[in-house]
Amino acid sequence: MTTARPAAVVVLAAGEGTRMRSTTPKVLHAIGGRTLLGHVLATARDLAPERLAVVVRHDRDRVAAHALELDPGVVVADQDEIKGTGRAAWCALTALDDASRVDGPVLVLAGDVPLLDSGTLGELLAAHVADGNAVTVLTTRVADPAGYGRIVRDGEGHVERIVEDRDASPGERAIDEINTSVYAFDAAVLRHGLEHLQDPDFAATSNAQGEVYLTDVVALARTHGPVRALETDDPWLVEGVNDRVQLASLGAELNRRVLEDAMRAGVTVVDPATTWVDVTVELAQDVTLLPGVQLHGATRIAARATVGPDTTLTDTEVGEGAEVVRSHTFAARIGAGAHVGPFTYLRPGADLAAGAHVGGFVEVKNSTVGEGAKVPHLSYVGDAEVGAGSNLGAGVIVANYDGVSKNRTRVGAHAFVGSNSVLVAPLDVADGAFVAAGSTITRDVQPGALAVERAQQKSVPGWVARRLPGTRWAAAAEAAAGAGRGEDADGVEGTGGDQA
Repeated sequence: MTTARPAAVVVLAAGEGTRMRSTTPKVLHAIGGRTLLGHVLATARDLAPERLAVVVRHDRDRVAAHALELDPGVVVADQDEIKGTGRAAWCALTALDDASRVDGPVLVLAGDVPLLDSGTLGELLAAHVADGNAVTVLTTRVADPAGYGRIVRDGEGHVERIVEDRDASPGERAIDEINTSVYAFDAAVLRHGLEHLQDPDFAATSNAQGEVYLTDVVALARTHGPVRALETDDPWLVEGVNDRVQLASLGAELNRRVLEDAMRAGVTVVDPATTWVDVTVELAQDVTLLPGVQLHGATRIAARATVGPDTTLTDTEVGEGAEVVRSHTFAARIGAGAHVGPFTYLRPGADLAAGAHVGGFVEVKNSTVGEGAKVPHLSYVGDAEVGAGSNLGAGVIVANYDGVSKNRTRVGAHAFVGSNSVLVAPLDVADGAFVAAGSTITRDVQPGALAVERAQQKSVPGWVARRLPGTRWAAAAEAAAGAGRGEDADGVEGTGGDQA
């Protein structure tokens, strides 16, 4: 890759994208964890351009806001009612020149080409600078070039002009080398060519649409220096999105490349066909992804962790050697060696320490679960701290919301909460304390104390015989009584409920 730095990168994002059949501007549709525009801006920034401009028109406020959110340093250029890529580039260069005149190589990119990478752009820029070209066009060859602009070369193999499909002759339509709408221009050449294109008479007579085409600058530039092409043998890199079929196709290809890179870096992907990983996700060596895994956003998976099957993680950190099985998580942290699932739901703020165990049908929100602590099954833990080594039995509910505000609950280290108990916040269950199964706890529990809050059991002898005579229940009770097993017996209440 060249060490040359673009004087500017211009991203054309003004189109409506009518074939998307959407109220969302085309460049704001997403694949692989980024919008189409987001992919292009990230690639552009990898080249460290001195300046970066985005041209907007259709739904300009939404597109401009998104561009500035992704890159506050971007210059937003508004295209007026005059149509065409040439007019869009003119508006961008005018906006850039308003601050200070652009001098040097200028890259022009389409905002709907998400797979284009900085390596390919670096090669384009390097060839442009090394050869002293006026314009360098990135091209590729496709089996069916219908709909694309064709590259017309002269006898020496240089680019003579680019002709749009609807303006091409039958002979030109047979050309399989196509324009990718990716260019490197000398700024002075681009400025001179765009000035010529702004003549309304030129646009009206130069093409079938009467638009201002950026491709016309290529032919005009030949008077200023060489116009050459750099051909890529990977058409996917320069494939644009025009409808949702292409969006899905490019999304699948991007995902295939992400997974291939991950596997070559030491990640096991058991079933790539059912595994989807955003470009923003980080995967360490020896991570295993089982079938049905989706990893989104800023998710990071540490070494030797196993995720899946059937698991979706968003903005989640997973520690070394952890296991996450059939679960959904959002903005959560899972410590080293922790075990999550199956059918676990970790909401924002869920923070599981090393060795913690959060099991089946458990929901955790805005809570910490300490080292080695267990919430094995059928529980809700919200706005709480569960101390190291503690155990919450099956069906424990942390009642954090009183209808007005959320309140905190603290369960100390090595505490035990029996099954089917409710902890009503605000509450403090101290270190080493026990809560008996089936209790509703509303007052703090002191260290080492046993808290029991439930009605005393009452048995009514002979109830079945009196209320349900002649039924199978009455027959069973009579048989049991005859065998010496009475209906009532005294017993001792226990804490019960350790179903870890």
